[in-house]
Amino acid sequence: MEYYAGIDVSLKESSVCVVDATGKLVREVKVGSEPECLVGYFDQLDFPVERIGLEAGPLSQWLHAALVAAGHEVILLETRHVKAALSAMTVKTDRKDARGSRNCSAWGGIVRSTPNRR
Repeated sequence: MEYYAGIDVSLKESSVCVVDATGKLVREVKVGSEPECLVGYFDQLDFPVERIGLEAGPLSQWLHAALVAAGHEVILLETRHVKAALSAMTVKTDRKDARGSRNCSAWGGIVRSTPNRR
């Protein structure tokens, strides 16, 4: 079974949503927005996550680099496209944003953003 995750990043805590290949919700949690917290969370799961969707933003470069270095497949999702994909939501919450990022990572049809290299 394949699993996909989406992360909605905030300054202190990030909302993480994990579903299986059928779209069934497997986990939904809040995790500290530090690379060590997110890497630790994904490493402790009893199953591998196929792909993690992370909306491009101020903290995403840092988190993307740490998750990739830990061996996870992470895609940065272009902010404008994620916003358009989630615009049908009548009530916007971090939890719903994480679900939306997860959907975008599972679909693979959203334009990916490229991490800036310094």
